[in-house]
Amino acid sequence: MKKKGKIVLACILALCLVITGFEIWNNHKGKSQSDLKFVFVHGLSGWGHYDAINYVYPYWGLTGGSITKYLGRQGYDCYEASVAPSGSAWDRACELYAQLAGTVVDYGKEHSERCHHDRYGKDYSKNPLMDDFNDSTIVLLGHSFGGATIRLFSEILVDGSPAEQECTDADDLSPFFKGGDTDRIFAIVTLAAPSNGTTAYDLYEDPEFDVDSIYVPAKYEKAGDLMSDGTKAKIDGRIAEDYAAYDMHIDNAYELNETITTFENIYYFAYPCSTTIIDENGEKIPNADITESMFMRSAIRMNKYAGTTKGGIVIDESWQSNDGLVNEVSAMAPSFAPSETYQSGVTLVPGKYYVMPTITGDHMYFQGGMTKRVNIKPFYLELVQMISALR
Repeated sequence: MKKKGKIVLACILALCLVITGFEIWNNHKGKSQSDLKFVFVHGLSGWGHYDAINYVYPYWGLTGGSITKYLGRQGYDCYEASVAPSGSAWDRACELYAQLAGTVVDYGKEHSERCHHDRYGKDYSKNPLMDDFNDSTIVLLGHSFGGATIRLFSEILVDGSPAEQECTDADDLSPFFKGGDTDRIFAIVTLAAPSNGTTAYDLYEDPEFDVDSIYVPAKYEKAGDLMSDGTKAKIDGRIAEDYAAYDMHIDNAYELNETITTFENIYYFAYPCSTTIIDENGEKIPNADITESMFMRSAIRMNKYAGTTKGGIVIDESWQSNDGLVNEVSAMAPSFAPSETYQSGVTLVPGKYYVMPTITGDHMYFQGGMTKRVNIKPFYLELVQMISALR
């Protein structure tokens, strides 16, 4: 009897541990705080849910730990897309749709034929990013080139693609290109996004600007080379217009902006960053204390650049403040979009961009930094709470 009693006691204790463990896990998951679903879209050379590296070194959080898991523990439903690291805004938007809707990536008949690549990509039907996209209301957050991705995604989701509709049989047309999904997106947030392009690309193509005349310390030259090598696109036969590098040029960004609507029922927020300071000589320089070494070279050159794009857009001194990769002014509202400067306490309304106060930080600030680490989790918690309160 004593032996049986010990066994029963052991079973009871084990059951208690299981129940306690479940309660701990359930608390760890977090009680739901919002019916919104927050979709995070990475920038150039980034990664997400479908990439193995994300589980060791999360894009959203880096060395500070996963931001989305943290938000999940606070009760906010978050998802991380994995779109083409160097692909165009169009290709990335198509991939985002397939991941959310759980379908095969369809880049479109017209687009794929014009851009010289396969029409269809990966099949996410058995492994969608979320299980109930058609019954969900989402918030899109795009870091860096993820900003252009989510803005173009919203345009196609709502208004469809006339070019694809014109050249594709109705029964062969992706639902994405048909448009009409007017209530799916609640808010769009761009984070250090080159919404109007970046001089980090354009300054090298201006014959009036002598790049070599700008002094850059050797250690930053080396770090800059490493970053450039790491972000180079793998040339695979597509036309030049089908790469992120094309969309990030200022003239091309403006052209893209002309095709993207600011919808009256969507809330918009734009967060710029800058590490630019004024030195003792009155010159603009990047603050090396908060700027990753790999961004220092481009930051130094962007601080000095002024000129005119091939399309005639004047780049004056207002473009010089930057985060090492994106100009502060470019990370504000996209060209042609209605906007206003955000003021605390003012009632927020959809249909225009709220340009948030510029954050002192480099281009990786919104990821939590790499060697220049910052605790970014409170920022995101406050952000999702603010957006959820608008619901």
